Amino acid sequence: MKLARSLGSIGGLTLASRVLALVRDSLQATFVGASFASDAFLVAFRLPNMFRAFFAEGAFASAFIPMFNRKVGESDGELAPALAFAERALAVLFVFLAVMTAVMLAAAWPLTWGLAGGFAKQHPTPDQFAFAVELSRITIPYLMLISLASLLGGILNSLDKYWVNAAAPILLNIAMVSALLFFHGTPEETARAQAIAVPLGGVLQLGWLWIACRAAGISLKPRRPRLDPEIRRLMKLILPAAAGAGAVQINLIVSTALAGALLAEGSISYIYYADRLNQLPLGVIGIGLGTILLPTISKLLGAKREAEAMETQNRGIELALFLTLPATVAFVVAAEPIVRGLFQHGQFSAVDTARCAWALSAFSIGLPSYVLVKVLTPGFFAREDTRTPMRFATISVGVNLALNLALIPLIKHIGPPLATAIASTVNVWMLYRALGKRGHFAADAQLKRRIPRLALAAILMGAALFAGERLLDPYLTGSILMRFAALSVLVGAGGAIYVVACFVTRAYRLSDLKALIRRKAQAAPKE
Repeated sequence: MKLARSLGSIGGLTLASRVLALVRDSLQATFVGASFASDAFLVAFRLPNMFRAFFAEGAFASAFIPMFNRKVGESDGELAPALAFAERALAVLFVFLAVMTAVMLAAAWPLTWGLAGGFAKQHPTPDQFAFAVELSRITIPYLMLISLASLLGGILNSLDKYWVNAAAPILLNIAMVSALLFFHGTPEETARAQAIAVPLGGVLQLGWLWIACRAAGISLKPRRPRLDPEIRRLMKLILPAAAGAGAVQINLIVSTALAGALLAEGSISYIYYADRLNQLPLGVIGIGLGTILLPTISKLLGAKREAEAMETQNRGIELALFLTLPATVAFVVAAEPIVRGLFQHGQFSAVDTARCAWALSAFSIGLPSYVLVKVLTPGFFAREDTRTPMRFATISVGVNLALNLALIPLIKHIGPPLATAIASTVNVWMLYRALGKRGHFAADAQLKRRIPRLALAAILMGAALFAGERLLDPYLTGSILMRFAALSVLVGAGGAIYVVACFVTRAYRLSDLKALIRRKAQAAPKE
């Protein structure tokens, strides 16, 4: 299946990036712990990440890729008109990003204060808050770098060169891991080194994609920025897409700000580390599927192949649930041993582990929803409808805010992750319902048959993990090799049990596997 093969390519590279990110977070937990310095860096890192999700990976890609593909389709596969459009988009984007970066640098103090809720419960000294603002100013230029990189990555994705763009985040993580390994000191010195590594990683990502474009024969020439009708249309699509594609990020920002305002020191770090673990399957599955589905569906719709577009989206949902349901159950059942094995050493205590594990379990309840948002929104974006996802995202942000305010007094730092999970589920329900009402999506018989069976297989896997996790517990606080081995056994055993359970519940049959093998054999090149 082409969708699964493409996801395998992107997912493998994204997995490598996320594993490096886990190494980075583990080192950060060791050298910085869950302290004010950690919270300050994570707020500073959230700032460019927020705008990256809104404008670079979210809004710009969602608006640019369908228009770029339509240009290719209108010219019978000729790239020149599409590349001319990309040059005009780049000229305007560069000016916009330069102005935005300058404004954000000037407004770093109020931005940091807003994202952290003023660190109200932590009562920072003026010097501590000035340190947090300094870190924000260091990381802000990453926004411009990654946004320019996203345009180049969007072009490569449209040409089915998905792997190049998927490999780029590895370079950011290499920069940040290197900073932690070679430039760590006091918590404050380590946090500053991490902040400096962020824009350096952005330079590496932009350079990598520029070289890849040149190797593919794509050379974008500089132009004077002009707001012609096509660029105006692109801008009109970008603004609502920013909210629609970034709903999860918006909810995380609300949660981070409220945690900083209403919760004690370390709470932002607990939520961050939990979110990073939750992001592992989300990044590999959700971002990978979203990256593939948007250009694929927009090409099919451009060719008037509506039925194939709907079938592709059905298989996207099926693949998303097949991969996310076991991750959800594992994070609920085995959150504490996973967090202990990855983070509990150095400055990160057993108390920190327990608190972070509860946040992870709460986040993971919404894991299928986070991924399904990435699968369903291409159904709107490919039709150049960015307003509907924006409207639903706005509603979900309101739900998230209300639930945060209701849950934080009751369950403290567990409230923001749980609120984010519920809000994302509300968003998915609205997206699914709207596509169905318009006749743009209907679950087929195969999807309806497999969903309950996949859920049952995941529950069976969870029961086995719950029974066996205590056997591995003594090995999760030993040497790094012992922890790695214990976590590998936990993950490997869980995966094997889930695959067997999928066949036992008949979510998948042996005939499905034989058919897949036959298709691969037929597709293999003959000698």
